Amino acid sequence: MPANPPLPPPDRTPQARLAEGTLHGVVGYQLAQATIVTTQVFEAEVGSISGLRPVEYTMLALVHANPDVTARQLARGLSVTPPNIAVWLDRLESRGLVVRSRSTADARMQHIRATTAGASLARRSTQRLVDGEAVAMAALSAAERGMLVELLHKVAMTRKRSATG
Repeated sequence: MPANPPLPPPDRTPQARLAEGTLHGVVGYQLAQATIVTTQVFEAEVGSISGLRPVEYTMLALVHANPDVTARQLARGLSVTPPNIAVWLDRLESRGLVVRSRSTADARMQHIRATTAGASLARRSTQRLVDGEAVAMAALSAAERGMLVELLHKVAMTRKRSATG
């Protein structure tokens, strides 16, 4: 396997080697640049194989990790509208990856669970993503990748809760 090309100077874009100027210190800009890398990994390791979109994979993984989650909880957790959650759940359900059942406590509410096939796909996809990201981010040590994940999680935890949250 050929060695990775040398990294550009730290204040240059990876492909065109453009000077970033003041953008270099902007977290949102750097997140957007890093998202290009993780999106490529997702497409190569999960999307092209499973046909899942990133949001569908995320929902499947969350449903798998949170049996009997509700659509409302998913919508709140992902900051999307309940109608969008319903569309994505319909797609996952039509593929046999999740099942919905009416709540015995409140008939208006549905609980969502991953099927055996859905749970298996969630586990395999997550492992493929972790492995693919490790390769794509080989410039980072395992400790640095762990630190990056923790720092990004910390940033995500600053998200303001909704009035109903």
